[in-house]
Amino acid sequence: MNRRLVLVTFAALALLVVSASDVSACAACFGKSDSKLAEGMNAGIMALLGVVGAVLFAIAAFFVFIIRREATHPLPIPSETLSPLETSKA
Repeated sequence: MNRRLVLVTFAALALLVVSASDVSACAACFGKSDSKLAEGMNAGIMALLGVVGAVLFAIAAFFVFIIRREATHPLPIPSETLSPLETSKA
């Protein structure tokens, strides 16, 4: 029974694919670049590029902040912070 259901489903899908009439692409895919759909798609692409650019800028700014902070506030060397007596115990 299960094999028959798979065969019928496959046959129905094959018939659907074969009998498909002429399919038209949307205005953005077909090449009509002055339509409202193409303008909306372009605006969406620019918005996503803006988000990606802002995230990359924030990451770069964070690393610049870390580098500048390290230059102005260096960590002390551990041997400079311990007294000679404490270093002999360590």
